[in-house]
Amino acid sequence: MPKYHILVINPGSTSTKIAVFDDSELVFQKNLQHNPEELAKFGELINQFKFRKNIVEQSLEENNIHISSIHAVVGRGGLIRPVLSGTYRINEKMLADLKDKSFWGRAHASNLGAFIAKSIADKIGVPSFIVDPVTVDEMEDIARISGVPEIERQSLFHALNIKSIARKTAKEIGKPLEECNLIAVHMGGGISVAAMKNGRVVDVNNALLGMGSFSPQRAGALPLQGIVNLCYSGKYTKAEIENKFCKKSGLIAYLGTDNGIEITKKIEQGDKKFEQIYSAMAYQISKEIGACATVLKGKVDAIFLTGGLAYDKHLTRWLKERTEFIAPIYIFPGEGEMEAMAEAGIRILAGEEKAKEY
Repeated sequence: MPKYHILVINPGSTSTKIAVFDDSELVFQKNLQHNPEELAKFGELINQFKFRKNIVEQSLEENNIHISSIHAVVGRGGLIRPVLSGTYRINEKMLADLKDKSFWGRAHASNLGAFIAKSIADKIGVPSFIVDPVTVDEMEDIARISGVPEIERQSLFHALNIKSIARKTAKEIGKPLEECNLIAVHMGGGISVAAMKNGRVVDVNNALLGMGSFSPQRAGALPLQGIVNLCYSGKYTKAEIENKFCKKSGLIAYLGTDNGIEITKKIEQGDKKFEQIYSAMAYQISKEIGACATVLKGKVDAIFLTGGLAYDKHLTRWLKERTEFIAPIYIFPGEGEMEAMAEAGIRILAGEEKAKEY
């Protein structure tokens, strides 16, 4: 009989993913889709909380998942203030910071994960947690310096999946994570490339609106003169230029699509433009990997590729051609976020790790 039953909740912009694990075995999973027009009626993001929570509870009931059997509820970590890697108990301070947009200047659907998780957990008297939110910050001080005193480089990346896959990579190479130097590459709508020194992310690009490679949707690092010209062109407001660089750049801007399967099909049909742009993204990712190798002074145990685009044979081949001289490359396709959250909850309940207080 499984020892622990974990409910996992992962809100996205127009969906809420839920899953139940018996120990590390997935026993139920559902992607609850939400109508964007219906969500828009709520105005502020936080106002969607009760609506989404009710749909989660209804779905569990309809699928004969009795919440009384759950030992812990784990929500996706949102835009809290910078924290060290780990699993955090959801408390009132965290919820207050998730409501406050002043620090990051924006809200994200993942913010709702903590609210929904705590509400359900409190109802049945079990603990609630978040795990490795995107705001995990282990950067060394030297990595924060940008070149402009008013601007500091920030840590905002795919911490949940990167930390989970780092543990798997450490097992593959037969070393404790705390003794591993790794280069982590998460490739999804945004791309994170991280230098991991003794298991800690000591340098990483800001995968939302910062440095790094362009991605399916993000602009990545840009020539400064071009940024200045666009910002003062009179064509865009501040919100519009941020949206352009965050959601409407990269592959989707050049090719009209950010669908990796569609892009691969075009390449295999001989479309040279699709091949050029896609290979240019691989070229930029490779440069980021090389930069991380210098951060680690060439002492790299392994490079791992993960995220949805790690399924793509063209992209992974191009990356290998340019970077496998640095270290062995391991590929873990997909995101595995639900599994990562469940595993963290189990580690806490089993006493293998201690929950942090926010």
